[in-house]
Amino acid sequence: MGRGRRVLTRPLVIAVLVAAVGGVGFGLYWFQPWKLWQDKTVEEALPGVVATAAPPAGAPSYKPSEQPSATSPHTLATGQLISHEHATSGTVQLIRLADGSHVVRLENLDTSNGPDLRVLLTDAPVKEGKVGWHVFDDGNYISLGKLKGNKGSQNYALPRGVDPSSYSSVSIWCDRFDVSFGAAELARV
Repeated sequence: MGRGRRVLTRPLVIAVLVAAVGGVGFGLYWFQPWKLWQDKTVEEALPGVVATAAPPAGAPSYKPSEQPSATSPHTLATGQLISHEHATSGTVQLIRLADGSHVVRLENLDTSNGPDLRVLLTDAPVKEGKVGWHVFDDGNYISLGKLKGNKGSQNYALPRGVDPSSYSSVSIWCDRFDVSFGAAELARV
């Protein structure tokens, strides 16, 4: 009788172990906890702005007020990131480039890394605390793409034909858990 019980419990133990390993594997894939300790810094220049080097010897020098003018990027709106689900800081700018296109620029971004982070341009109001965590996919929004890095300064192009004046905020959005890591209300300049 003891041998029969042992034979019946072995498949049960194996099934429980397989289920436990599968559950742990799924949990690791879904939550990706290692990203909390992995930072990715991205430093991008603003498109359309050419870094200038010192003029070559013999070239005319200009005072800043005499620099030859060219159509340059124009800031339409700015905002400060506030923390939601994770501590988040930095500034956001909505910029019209010389060619008429628009970008959202994150400057000095500092947030946690996480699974499936995106940059959303939305019409939702920015609210502090937990009441502001889940509102950014409720109304009109545009995903500008995956977050390139959780630290640094980055640019996200708006699709052609999008009227940026229809949107009032930017969120660092975790699409996997439908939660904002941080957001900024855009104030027109």
